[in-house]
Amino acid sequence: MKILLAEDELRLADALVHILRRQGYQVDASADGLEAQEYAERGLYDVIILDRMLPHREGVEILKHIRQRGVRTPVIFLTAKDALTDRIEGLDAGADDYLVKPFSKDELLARVRALGRRSAHLLAGDRLAAARLELDVKNGEVSCPAGKVKLTVREARLLEFFLRNRGMVLGKEQIFDRVWGVDAEGEISCVELYVCYLRKKIDFAACGVELATVRGMGYRLQEVAGDD
Repeated sequence: MKILLAEDELRLADALVHILRRQGYQVDASADGLEAQEYAERGLYDVIILDRMLPHREGVEILKHIRQRGVRTPVIFLTAKDALTDRIEGLDAGADDYLVKPFSKDELLARVRALGRRSAHLLAGDRLAAARLELDVKNGEVSCPAGKVKLTVREARLLEFFLRNRGMVLGKEQIFDRVWGVDAEGEISCVELYVCYLRKKIDFAACGVELATVRGMGYRLQEVAGDD
């Protein structure tokens, strides 16, 4: 699961990033409201943890903006504002949950898990499928007519992203941000290399699936019709 953390209290942000990553989550962090809004607009996240009081753009305004843009990612507000009117304002703006500072680590993690389960991008049982191809997300293992194929962590994340967005053209930069991380070191050419790895390991045609290159745009994974 990929999480965006927007929090400008640096000590708290560092602690939360550490806690979330220890749980196996991918985390992008931002201390600036405008930057956090740009990240959120990309629709790359399963859960957004959003502070109310951020420099350059306040949390409620960020949330209203991304909801107007059609971003439906579940959002947890973190805030020191505990008045009933503040909570109502946040929920009316489109927040899915509201956590008042100070809060316990365990409560935050429980709420993240709950929203992760509700995310439209997550499927029950951590298994994703297209035609005769199935990915066990947790174990990074592909099942197909030829048998089972074990993927590396990065290969599994890449295939997971394609499966969650099957039928859509995904740009290389979009893929890199989602699979490697917005602040990751590396080059966009890594995407081409790992697509090549997937094509070598998996017989997509035998699975009734095509991982196609869309010239000048990126890649698209889609089911293909079999012979009648």
